[in-house]
Amino acid sequence: MMILAVMMVMTISANAMSYNAAKNEALFLSDKMAYELNLTAAQYEAVYEINLDYLMSLNRQGDVFGIWWDRRNADLRFVLNAWQYDKYITLAHFYRPVAWKAGGWTFAVYSHYNRGHFYNDRPRVFVTYKGGNSHKHDRFYADRHVNKPAPAVHHNTPTAHSNKPVAHNNDNKTWRNNGHSNANVNNGRGHNAGNGYHNTPNRQIAQNTTVSTSRPNGHHSGSGHFGGRR
Repeated sequence: MMILAVMMVMTISANAMSYNAAKNEALFLSDKMAYELNLTAAQYEAVYEINLDYLMSLNRQGDVFGIWWDRRNADLRFVLNAWQYDKYITLAHFYRPVAWKAGGWTFAVYSHYNRGHFYNDRPRVFVTYKGGNSHKHDRFYADRHVNKPAPAVHHNTPTAHSNKPVAHNNDNKTWRNNGHSNANVNNGRGHNAGNGYHNTPNRQIAQNTTVSTSRPNGHHSGSGHFGGRR
């Protein structure tokens, strides 16, 4: 398993990345951030721009955690809400996405996700944005309106349980397995590519069996994603 993970890490020779190389790496990284951090469409576009600016700033080993890495984190703090940023800094393949190894740039995200697999369509700015927002001023994304998801609300109200027996009326009805249905309900996640959210659950009901689910390709469990890439 460790050997497979190492093989999936991608390395690019240690030179300034071309625009085409940087935008493809920024797209892959931003797509996975959108998936794990449940980004809105507006956040996804801003994160792509920030990642592209960071990757285009890499010229030598010292740039990996230099001034432009600090600028990337500062810009992301403006774009993400509190819980998203707190999660972001705990995920090393997002927080420290690039490393210098064997004379080249190494991208840690490929040790967590299969190359070529995307969860979202490309952001609208993928074709039009050529970089440069990070060079304008240090509050560019602070002054830019970016829609953010509402914070999660946790309800601590205890649930009352009734101990009254349930009466079953067997008149004129045929019940399976002596009057009980053993259906197990699996609420899967549905995809809605139209608005960038996944709020429509798909319900799969199987009687007399237990349905288990697993995420394909060994991906991390994220908090959400947009519609599948076409």
